[in-house]
Amino acid sequence: MEGARIERVCARRPDLRYPLPADFVPRLEGQTVRTLTRRAKYLLAELSSGDVLLMHLGMSGSFRVLRGRRREREPATHDHVIFEMSSGAVVVFNDPRRFGFMKILRGGDDPDAPVLRALGPEPLGRGFNAAVLAQALARKKTSLKAALSDQRVVSGLGNIYVCEALHRARLSPKRRASTLVAGSGAPRPQALDLVDAIRAALKDAISNSHRPGGADRFRVYDREGQRCPRRGCPGVIRRIVQAGRSTFFCPVCQR
Repeated sequence: MEGARIERVCARRPDLRYPLPADFVPRLEGQTVRTLTRRAKYLLAELSSGDVLLMHLGMSGSFRVLRGRRREREPATHDHVIFEMSSGAVVVFNDPRRFGFMKILRGGDDPDAPVLRALGPEPLGRGFNAAVLAQALARKKTSLKAALSDQRVVSGLGNIYVCEALHRARLSPKRRASTLVAGSGAPRPQALDLVDAIRAALKDAISNSHRPGGADRFRVYDREGQRCPRRGCPGVIRRIVQAGRSTFFCPVCQR
């Protein structure tokens, strides 16, 4: 999409998770995508008009790109939004469960823009380190799992990789978040370990994203009842529910 003009938009239904804006199609058609970036779990397409097309995949959403003869195929059942680009590519958004959504932001003046401004640092960015994490966790009485799932603490970290990072760092998801911070406000050694573990878990996920295998590539997620993969640990992976989401961890090596 980047650098190409949106020649035609086909919105095959009026809503995804939320209703599409009434002027969704006319505000997009004829606009060039200047840049395509990501912030946390949002995709952001900056348009030549100054508007920003904000897109979220939800739980089952995906994009695919059709070129050449493939672009003439009939839309699939869950192909909800189709972008025809000046480059000849057709970009299709498919979402069986419709938890994804799209909005158009009018720059910094849009009422939805504060959602982006409130996001925490990117976990793979230079702005994320143990001191920043400690500052965010210092007065939190919630569990470490709940704190890391808060997009204001660290952005873009989902349920799966919170579980994976906590296992790498040997930290219990039930542990109080503030215990990673000293009385002075400085990060304890566990906070440094956790930052390294978050980065390692995400980098491994990116490296393995093109490979099949599903849960086989996870250390603890969706492995309830299986032996802990940490060498020498006799623990068995447990599943508990925290804030309505499944948490997987080893009760022996995660403290």
